[in-house]
Amino acid sequence: MRRGQRGRRWLVGLMAGALGGALLVAPPSAQAAPGIAAIHTEGGRFVDEFGRVVLLHGVNNVDKDAPYIQLGDGFTLTAEDAALLAGHGFNTVRLGVSFDGLMPTKGVVDTAYLDRVAAVVDTLAQSGIHTLLDNHQDGLSKIWGGNGFPEWALKSRPGVLEPNLGFPLYYLMPSMNQGWDEVWDNGNGVLDYLGTALGALAARLDGHAGVLGFELMNEPWPGSAFLSCYPNGCPGFDVKYQAAMQKLTDAVRARNANTMVFWEPNVTWNETMPSNLGKNPPITAPDIAFAPHDYCIPSQLAIYLGLPAFLRALCPLQQDKTWGNIDSFTRRTQLPTLVTEFGDGDPTVLRNTVIRADERFVSWQYWHYSSRFGAGGIRPDPFLGEIGQQLVRTYPQATAGTPGRLTFDAGNGDFAYSYTPFTAGKPTEIYVSDLHYPRGYQVRVDGGTVTSPAGGRVVTVVADSARPVTVRITRAGSA
Repeated sequence: MRRGQRGRRWLVGLMAGALGGALLVAPPSAQAAPGIAAIHTEGGRFVDEFGRVVLLHGVNNVDKDAPYIQLGDGFTLTAEDAALLAGHGFNTVRLGVSFDGLMPTKGVVDTAYLDRVAAVVDTLAQSGIHTLLDNHQDGLSKIWGGNGFPEWALKSRPGVLEPNLGFPLYYLMPSMNQGWDEVWDNGNGVLDYLGTALGALAARLDGHAGVLGFELMNEPWPGSAFLSCYPNGCPGFDVKYQAAMQKLTDAVRARNANTMVFWEPNVTWNETMPSNLGKNPPITAPDIAFAPHDYCIPSQLAIYLGLPAFLRALCPLQQDKTWGNIDSFTRRTQLPTLVTEFGDGDPTVLRNTVIRADERFVSWQYWHYSSRFGAGGIRPDPFLGEIGQQLVRTYPQATAGTPGRLTFDAGNGDFAYSYTPFTAGKPTEIYVSDLHYPRGYQVRVDGGTVTSPAGGRVVTVVADSARPVTVRITRAGSA
């Protein structure tokens, strides 16, 4: 969904060594910035270069306003932001890039923009944070008051008397639907040019350790086919859409052969319509991941159109439907899932997301965070309030085994995790929240040994045998 301009986005972001079986009790201590391991897909999971199953928790940073991604502008992430995020346990950022910024002039890639993107990726990597490069659009183009596609790429224009009610209702404008049809039909070569732009970005970032992968398009709208998506999804459109995703994947892989590529379902997904990606034909390209969103319509309408807040009580029902669609998709395709947007400043809705994600060992990126540093000085830490209590979690960042049950209680800090170990190049690593244990924490491990110093932000565990391992972390003195 579209979330305002620069000032409003900041407001939303602000709202926002012992033997196994022994107890370790110590206050938290600082940890040096970790190294960063390459990640790929394997059997429906994200796996690092040491063979461990990876779980990603992170945030979005999407600059929709030109000039895009300017260091020190008070919006783009800095080294100080990276340190803050890593200190709270976040290990990924979804960094928005814009087709309009990549190729402001037809056929000409802005190499200075590529350099600015690379600088942010490298800055985040220094703090152990993986960056997903998100080709972001909302409302297709500035032509309709949105962002994303450059004006030169599209021929469609609003009619003289055509009303434009803004987000989200502008998606119903006939002229915008004509513009989306141009995209899916490759009218004016628009997909070819987008592929060239994304390929140039992929080439510029080739070899940069912090790159998680490339998300090909944010919240793609079906255009004039949108009515066919209700009430049970649109298999006809999704065939055309999948062909476009494959075309863009090929363009990226031609310039960066080994990178992960993330496919997002068409945006009627946010209204609980299932995705038909991978049905006709199957998805066979390697290292493809699924990038859905988890929003609640009543919450979004309350935020953006002023509808009554009590309607948010319906959110669990809608989100259960969304997560049921995720379950169906992953069973069918065996692709790993990264929920690339959710929350939007609503603590109840985001809690629904993170609990359901824990139940499924699914990674996520919260919407939205903008820099605390730069223009205007240092702003308050947005994770010290109600939103942070849910987002900053104790969780296994890398598991030397097959994940089992994962639970975390944000109210009291109780954490429990079980996994079946296998041989990997490094131990299991569990980030311990810096917010939930004011007087220190204690660890109990059954079936393994803690190998990290007492009180560290990361607990490392080595299995004693092939038997399942269970790790429990609680507040010091807790029963």
